[in-house]
Amino acid sequence: MKSDTQLRTDVLAELDWDPAIKTATVGVTAKDGVVTLTGHLGSHAEKYAAERAAQRVKGVKAIAVEINVKLPAGDERTDADIARAVEHALEWSALVPDGKIKPMVEGGWVTLTGEVEWEYQRRAAENAVRTLMGVTGVSNTVKISPKLSASEVEKKLREALTRQAQRESERLQIGVSGSQVTLHGLVHSWAESRAVEKAAWSVPGVTSVANDLIVLD
Repeated sequence: MKSDTQLRTDVLAELDWDPAIKTATVGVTAKDGVVTLTGHLGSHAEKYAAERAAQRVKGVKAIAVEINVKLPAGDERTDADIARAVEHALEWSALVPDGKIKPMVEGGWVTLTGEVEWEYQRRAAENAVRTLMGVTGVSNTVKISPKLSASEVEKKLREALTRQAQRESERLQIGVSGSQVTLHGLVHSWAESRAVEKAAWSVPGVTSVANDLIVLD
């Protein structure tokens, strides 16, 4: 098990290694595997990159993000400008179904609503707008319309886990209630936890995934 000092050092090194992040403005603390990121960054894309960088570090069990997005002078945009850019980004994304997602912008914060059939479409919409200039945050409230029964969801999920995360699948307990999936069990790293969760989201009809997996030291 890493000490808090070593974990903090490793997270700082990972942040420094990622060219998309200005580490001078990010503070890091660690306690019992929980990492807290503080400070301010110049875009929502940079904040997201910092979160993902911390998640990659072995030994991280949870992350608290207390980073504010502070746009540099000259990068500010009106909500109307951002809304138009968001509309165009959604229209130009080949993965986002036409007319299914509605954006709203307030204070630079983008909220996405609507309904799609697949999780990858929901994520594609978020990815399309996250890096736009002037965006300070994204709330993705797009829903997934279920297409399968609970038994079909569980069957397809176990098949997906066998293909994508075979080592983890042997130690997992999967609960399915309607189109909602709950994951229990032990994994060896945050990356493995993410892989199992990704496999669950890959099943058509899944509308929510509760990841209760425990990361071993």
